[in-house]
Amino acid sequence: MQSDTLLHAANFSTLFVCMVLKFPQIFVLMRAKSSSGVSLNSLLLELVGFIVFVTYQMYYDYPPPTYLEYPILIAQDVILLLLILHYNGSLRHSLIYALVFVAGWRLLTVEKWIIDLAMSLCTFISAASKFAQLQCLWRSKDAGQVSALSWAMATYTCMARIYTTTVTTGDMQVLVRFIAMTLLNLWVLLTVLYYQKYRSSSKKED
Repeated sequence: MQSDTLLHAANFSTLFVCMVLKFPQIFVLMRAKSSSGVSLNSLLLELVGFIVFVTYQMYYDYPPPTYLEYPILIAQDVILLLLILHYNGSLRHSLIYALVFVAGWRLLTVEKWIIDLAMSLCTFISAASKFAQLQCLWRSKDAGQVSALSWAMATYTCMARIYTTTVTTGDMQVLVRFIAMTLLNLWVLLTVLYYQKYRSSSKKED
């Protein structure tokens, strides 16, 4: 009984957090009218990882509460992508990205081995997205318009999914992915907080 309560709490809290997860980042970009510090490559890789993951879960008829947040995250990432392209002056490329993502999504379920292979690479794709953001931060040494709150919420949702995956499907591929994403999200969060603190200290000295 207690286990069921914890499972429901983890599922619904994850869904609730994911409904607003990208909002802080979206608002920061809109307020600053700049995408400084936010990695486009990281966002594109994250979108690929999300699409592969939710398609895999749906293909194998996993319980919807264990992946329901991903369509919401994909929609928010699309908004972020459009904002970044807009502020970078590359909005015309949005149609190309849309065609590539739709074609790739359709290709995933053509054969069983394709979706299985894609899922086996999903953790590496998602990890690459975090490293792309870290590289962007290391190179600029400035958190720019990166939202620490969004990364904190992303860390929480991955931690919650470690628990829900353990007590429901027990899928090791999925579990390994969430453990890796928790650690990498935390790494990005700490890096963002470090550069934000460094930037604040520099301003006070000036």
